[in-house]
Amino acid sequence: MLIEAATNYAAKNVNVHLRKVMIDLDPQKNPTHSEIAPRWQFWIDRGGTFTDIVAQRPNGEIVVHKLLSENPDRYFDAPLQGIRDVMGIPTGTPIPAEQIAVVKMGTTVATNALLERKGDGTLLLITKGFRDALKIGYQARPNIFARQIILPTPIYEQVIEVEERYSAQGEELVPVQIDDALMDALQTVYAAGIRSCAIAFLHGYRYPSHERQVAAIVREMGFTQISVSHQVSPLMKLVSRGDTTVVDAYLSPILRRYVDRIAAQLSTLETASACKLMFMQSNGGLTDAQQFQGKDSILSGPAGGIVGAVKTSAIAGFHKIIGFDMGGTSTDVSHFNGEYERTFETEVAGVRLRAPMMAIHTVAAGGGSILEFDGSRYRVARSQQEHFLAPLATVIMARSP
Repeated sequence: MLIEAATNYAAKNVNVHLRKVMIDLDPQKNPTHSEIAPRWQFWIDRGGTFTDIVAQRPNGEIVVHKLLSENPDRYFDAPLQGIRDVMGIPTGTPIPAEQIAVVKMGTTVATNALLERKGDGTLLLITKGFRDALKIGYQARPNIFARQIILPTPIYEQVIEVEERYSAQGEELVPVQIDDALMDALQTVYAAGIRSCAIAFLHGYRYPSHERQVAAIVREMGFTQISVSHQVSPLMKLVSRGDTTVVDAYLSPILRRYVDRIAAQLSTLETASACKLMFMQSNGGLTDAQQFQGKDSILSGPAGGIVGAVKTSAIAGFHKIIGFDMGGTSTDVSHFNGEYERTFETEVAGVRLRAPMMAIHTVAAGGGSILEFDGSRYRVARSQQEHFLAPLATVIMARSP
């Protein structure tokens, strides 16, 4: 009964919050929103198992919809299908973008790609002599009593050392050597099908001339994703700066393909700017779809959960909370004590990242996780095929006595 009462209380206050949002968007009561009020608005959370949609009709009515994130027999993309379902648009019929004011979305596309190591093949270009710098890292030992140290597998596929060097004071010790050996090595990698490149040179955050020179060369060769450290993470420390640059190069192509696919369905040649598409970043803020980068997408979905929990709790009079967000694939735990807690350097799935993001502790097991027994222990399945089975596990668990 206590759980039921708490659920009813939360639902009541969420409804109050939604009514406040509706009032704020009413053009008669708030003229600043008069331009977008007559059109649809969508807020979407695409999780690993389920996709949740909250929509506001042009008349201000709130609609809630839920569907599977992966259901290839019925649709190829859950958020787009959810928009169709809510607006009553048949499959195959173009979505009328002119009727939609904005779509704001949090997604785990990049998160799952990092966890499952399914990003794009990536080349790392680094100062000569530092080939293994990112692999060695800081030589930290999380478990000092472990007798067998297992290093995380690097997410880059190839490494090419570039003969160049700046001193810490900005003196050019070695100019960039663009010789036949470097060009042949780049051509070999390109021929192998790798199109994503991360460039991180010693002291490049402060003296980026060499990074720019090499970036121009690989761009001319045809590499489509080029992440340079002085733009991705312009801070000292080669290891964390390099790791962040590699993550950006590894995830951005997947993210860009996903964003472009969504944007293509939400625009036409005549109304290319009719619908605004925004994505939640790991730091809890929204950004335009064209500015959404791999390094800022790791906690896109969970970050939105924290912001929503804080706002909803504040309406109920609670300003100090512990967030427990159990989805079908993973569980996210957070803490709020009057202000959002953020971290600027963290490790996700064995990969070091230096980018502002919400302080979230994630457990790779959710309400619908599939367990498998390998003969000696139980393991949580993490592939997309197993994610497709997760909702079935959720139903079975819910119906079990």
